Amino acid sequence: MHQSDSIVIIPTYNEKENIEKIIRAVFGLEKCFHILIIDDGSPDGTAAIVKGMMAQPEFSDRLFIIERSGKLGLGTAYIAGFKWALERDYGYVFEMDADFSHDPNDLPRLYSACADEGYDVAIGSRYVSGVNVVNWPMGRVLMSYFASKYVRFVTGFQVHDTTAGFKCYKRRVLQTIELDKIRFKGYAFQIEMKFTAYKIGFKIKEVPVIFVNRREGTSKMSGGIFGEAFFGVMRLRWDGWTRKYPKIIE
Repeated sequence: MHQSDSIVIIPTYNEKENIEKIIRAVFGLEKCFHILIIDDGSPDGTAAIVKGMMAQPEFSDRLFIIERSGKLGLGTAYIAGFKWALERDYGYVFEMDADFSHDPNDLPRLYSACADEGYDVAIGSRYVSGVNVVNWPMGRVLMSYFASKYVRFVTGFQVHDTTAGFKCYKRRVLQTIELDKIRFKGYAFQIEMKFTAYKIGFKIKEVPVIFVNRREGTSKMSGGIFGEAFFGVMRLRWDGWTRKYPKIIE
């Protein structure tokens, strides 16, 4: 039996080049993590690769999949994964990309920030110690970096990498956040989750990581995603003034 207190949620769409490699990399760590894949109907056979691995005895009790019928958005994928995790006994829930832009070797560092140091949310941060991004076009780096600056300016939220998608949540954070009230589906989902945790009063730590642009497969980023984030931040600021946030569950 591969028992674990931690589940790594990995959303996928057309990741056949990466999916088996990332799963094996996570399972190769000294600490045992379980993995939940959320596949949005990948036509390239990503889900079939995962299910083939699930049929192997060494993976059958620690690799899981939710298959959805089409591209329903990053945010809804994670919400589905969070609810799945909360129905089980996991104490720590992670967000991670499939394309190795997030280094699996950093998972134990995020875990330690929450499990050992007492933080509620650990963010794998590209910008807390400079700009730690490899192989991104300069325009993309500047857009991401200044997007986080923009979020900090508008909301007053003092996190350097507000759009980061590499995170660890303690169970109680996801239990407290009203997941069905999270409105954004794309890029802004990452901002909204962090901002909501911050407004509730959870302790957040940025753990410096190096972000490496994908080597295989195709990026899912689009202009519409950035548009949602730009205007969504203004809505979050308004919510910060007017919304009554839930109390922390002890």
